Amino acid sequence: MTSTTSPGTDVRTLDEHALRQHVADELERVRERSAGLTTAVLDEDELLAQHSRLMSPLVWDLAHVGNYEELWLLRETRGDAAMRPDIDDLYDAFEHPRDTRPSLPLLRPDEAGDYLALVRRKVLDALGTTPVTAREDRPDPLRDHGFVFGMVIQHEHQHDETMLATHQLRRGTPVLPATDDLPAPAGPVVAAEVLVPAGPFVQGTTDDPWSLDNERPAHTVDVGAFAIDTTPVTNAAYLAFVEAGGYDDPRLWTTAGWRWRCESGKRAPAFWFRDAGTWLRRRFARVEELPGAEAVQHVCFHEAQAYARWVGRRLPTEAEWEKAASWDPVTATKRRFPWGEEAPDEQRANLGQTRFRPTVAGSYPAGASAYGALQMVGDVWEWTSTVFTGYPGFRPFPYPEYSEVFFDDGYRVLRGGCWATDPQAVRTTFRNWDHPIRRQVFSGFRTARDA
Repeated sequence: MTSTTSPGTDVRTLDEHALRQHVADELERVRERSAGLTTAVLDEDELLAQHSRLMSPLVWDLAHVGNYEELWLLRETRGDAAMRPDIDDLYDAFEHPRDTRPSLPLLRPDEAGDYLALVRRKVLDALGTTPVTAREDRPDPLRDHGFVFGMVIQHEHQHDETMLATHQLRRGTPVLPATDDLPAPAGPVVAAEVLVPAGPFVQGTTDDPWSLDNERPAHTVDVGAFAIDTTPVTNAAYLAFVEAGGYDDPRLWTTAGWRWRCESGKRAPAFWFRDAGTWLRRRFARVEELPGAEAVQHVCFHEAQAYARWVGRRLPTEAEWEKAASWDPVTATKRRFPWGEEAPDEQRANLGQTRFRPTVAGSYPAGASAYGALQMVGDVWEWTSTVFTGYPGFRPFPYPEYSEVFFDDGYRVLRGGCWATDPQAVRTTFRNWDHPIRRQVFSGFRTARDA
């Protein structure tokens, strides 16, 4: 059967047969992506190497996604015995910090490939003979609209994005496409900011079956009036902050931010450098002139916050960001994506590694939110001012280590996905989080103000 679905399809619209095919297609698609970032482009030495202490060897990520798939789609849902109990500890992210993983007896690339292939054969065999979704007479939260399959698919896409961050930190010859010649739909930006009037909206979700535990439950939040940038902050705008001495003015930085700036010695976003009076950037082992019109990326929370202060504004709260991205004030309804319910496509968002870079600010007018904000999904992850924690009534599911262990520990929320995020792994309720000093992620921001 040929699938009629696309990444980001609302699985609530699918019957059991169509959902089974959708799951099979998405499992195949994400594995092709994983291979395209590892065994298809790098040799064994490069896969085993640690390209930065911030990241795992790529072969660790590769075997980890297979181990996770085996755990949830074979052991947890079917009761199968562990295929390789000797490797469970090696690929437990909480047992071994990233900087220690090269010292572990990791599976070599060919062994990892054989293991992933065997797990996948068993999963596809099981997919053909066991129910994908729950029934009224057979309730099963893990299988509700195929949740556990969606969780595994999203998990692998998230690791693929992590692999791309590793590629960005890697030195050597380029192995990923430049995609410089791919245009993006564009239109005039009629206003620098959009106004979001005061009033309540529904934050989070309760009924999106593939949403993760930290997106739940839906709850009403009353948000004061605010204005938010129509587009993400650009390289040119951020460069003005750099050249105006923003990194040398402690008045623009919080105490924690200034301490980071002084201890790190940073004076510009990651991968920027100046040569003979020209600002350049390194992108996937290529050096190019800084493209002023693109959204800035590889800035940490502290840098985003300092820039916002420099322009007399602030970072949006998470609730403000989500309201601007998802709420339709005319119908008082929530949108899965800024433009509506339709799955993302090339006319609406820069997602899915089609381009290995952000697009020009003002691209994708068809992807505008109800308030007129552009590029709120795709291009760059956007820092918010909010510390990551659970929503009122939060319940961990299906395991506390996905979200709960990170709550209230200083992690800041990022929203919206980026060019590297797959359409299957993002929506207006999706929450990402990271340390406020992290810059290897494909992170940017937009600013806001009270209105």
